[in-house]
Amino acid sequence: MKNFKRTLITSALPYANGPVHIGHLAGVYVPADIYARYLRLRGEEVAFIGGSDEHGVPITLKAKKEGIKPQDVVDKYHGMIKDSFEKFGISFDVYSRTSAKIHHETASEIFKTLYDKGAFIEQTSEQFYDEEANQFLADRYITGTCPKCNYEKAYGDQCESCGSTLNATDLVDPKSVLSGNKPMMRTTKHWFLPLDKYEPWLREWILEEHKEWKPNVYGQCKSWIDGGLNPRAVTRDLDWGIPVPVEGAEGKVLYVWFDAPIGYISATKELTPDWEKWWKDPETKLVHFIGKDNIVFHCIIFPVVLKAEGSYILPENVPANEFLNLEGDKISTSRNWAVWLHEYLEDFPGKEDVLKYTLTANAPETKDNDFTWKDFQTRNNSELVAIFGNFVNRALVLTDKYYDGIVPAAGELTQYDQQTLDEIINLKREVEKSIDTYHFREALKGAMELARLGNKYLAEMEPWKVVKTDPERVKTILNTALQITANLTIIFEPFLPFTTEKLRGFMNLEKLDWDQLGRTDLISGGHKIKTPELLFEKIEDDAIQTQVDKLLATKKVNELEQAQVSPAKENIEYEDFAKLDIRIGTIIAAEKVAKTKKLLRLTIDTGIDKRTVVSGIAEYFEPEKIIGQQVSILVNLAPKNLKGIESQGMILMAENADGALVFVTADKKIKEGSEVR
Repeated sequence: MKNFKRTLITSALPYANGPVHIGHLAGVYVPADIYARYLRLRGEEVAFIGGSDEHGVPITLKAKKEGIKPQDVVDKYHGMIKDSFEKFGISFDVYSRTSAKIHHETASEIFKTLYDKGAFIEQTSEQFYDEEANQFLADRYITGTCPKCNYEKAYGDQCESCGSTLNATDLVDPKSVLSGNKPMMRTTKHWFLPLDKYEPWLREWILEEHKEWKPNVYGQCKSWIDGGLNPRAVTRDLDWGIPVPVEGAEGKVLYVWFDAPIGYISATKELTPDWEKWWKDPETKLVHFIGKDNIVFHCIIFPVVLKAEGSYILPENVPANEFLNLEGDKISTSRNWAVWLHEYLEDFPGKEDVLKYTLTANAPETKDNDFTWKDFQTRNNSELVAIFGNFVNRALVLTDKYYDGIVPAAGELTQYDQQTLDEIINLKREVEKSIDTYHFREALKGAMELARLGNKYLAEMEPWKVVKTDPERVKTILNTALQITANLTIIFEPFLPFTTEKLRGFMNLEKLDWDQLGRTDLISGGHKIKTPELLFEKIEDDAIQTQVDKLLATKKVNELEQAQVSPAKENIEYEDFAKLDIRIGTIIAAEKVAKTKKLLRLTIDTGIDKRTVVSGIAEYFEPEKIIGQQVSILVNLAPKNLKGIESQGMILMAENADGALVFVTADKKIKEGSEVR
């Protein structure tokens, strides 16, 4: 195996249109942080790179929905994500963003270099176009009926109801998200990366030279390569992103999959002016931490970009994880089926390491795994509290009780004492082997074995009994237990950094290096420890039930949405309802409001008077066809000026799942002015 001078660690850039959830943490950020902390503890030179992915269609859709600019969206979520990572203890050396000027410059430069080399091919294709909005439509800008399950709000790339992958042209009755109109097909030109040209090189580089990659990664790469690669567009028609830096590309930006991985490079530039040693020196080891949905981009497409450019190193490993599910169901941001990091930090203050421990112990390293709140509670109470915390507490409390917190000097060790201490070296080797091969779940088990070893040692030695018959022997027992405790501050440092810092505080110790793990003289006789406190605390059932109830409420909302029914609003008092004066009226005149698409001017006989109401129903009803229609009208709504017309009330309408409107009225003709109660 090749020896490297330094290690460059990248973690997939979280998409800045929402917060971070536990699936992201388990798949990418917790294992990446463990690896970075471990290498630093060994004294190695490390750069741990992170940042927010801030371009692409979902961000523009969220901005449109909220009536704000895309930059406002990414500013909000970039700040939230960065803050959550910092509080959770993800130890990035830099956390940047792809809307930064340095990133725009870096991505443009790499595109231009490839363009000048003739690395791209130009192709024209037919694409949906919204004539009213005057722009081409990305897949997410198109909705329609799914041809497989008949869900009426499927996107042009995927149906979120049945999960099917779609093409926009597959949709029944496609509509533009921008205008609601049916889009037309128009020809557009884009630049493509000819992946097929690099198939022979990829086959050798991955399938022959990197057989040590995780089976799930290697297998997916092999499947892609064996299936044949096709040219892939690196540009798209959009107004949010990095402008394509060549003539004739007005109105086009770099495709987000192309610019986002380059964010690792631009973030490194932001970190240090000496960035080239991290990206262009063959003695740098590059490791990408990602989820399985990003394997093709980091193992095939981005390496092809780097290979085509010619001066960059390639990834040595890409230890991608599978997906983490939540309570038996796939995590979904659109359905709010997730445990959000910022909410966890608020609900469980001081318990950052409990979540890290649970996610690592249940990491989806080779297959999808499931997070449940009950397992979270059990991991804390039965492992962190009952094993790790219990051992540490007994060792420190007994030292405080028998020796006023002064570490006793060890006497002659028995064979069992020595065997117990010797086991630390064996566990160290096991943990090293597991981390070096990216098996962090096994590494954590090895670390916890040291706590189990300490618990077993104290349980068998029973110093609380021995002190009555052989007080000198107790000194050796507790010295041995305290050496194990000091070693715990090292072996758990990559996994539970807040805990080890707390434990070092109890023991009055400085931070120790990985090389010191296994030593049995880490804490000397006569050393004063502080008054011990609990390292962990139990998590009670009511705290867990609160989280379960939150998910159950989310599930209920999702079921209503699946049935295309809105959830009930908050309860009101009867007095609030009684304030509404709703009457039966008849439309006696109707006309379109000039220069509007949705508004009709209605004259309604309310039985009280004849009044004007402006209503947004013009897309669904022709004026002449609704004269004589009886309606329910709220007559005591404050007047409002709409397009220069004073509207005196509001008619009640029911809205179908597809947005179509239906009049709410009596099932037979009734006298105008009749009250709706």
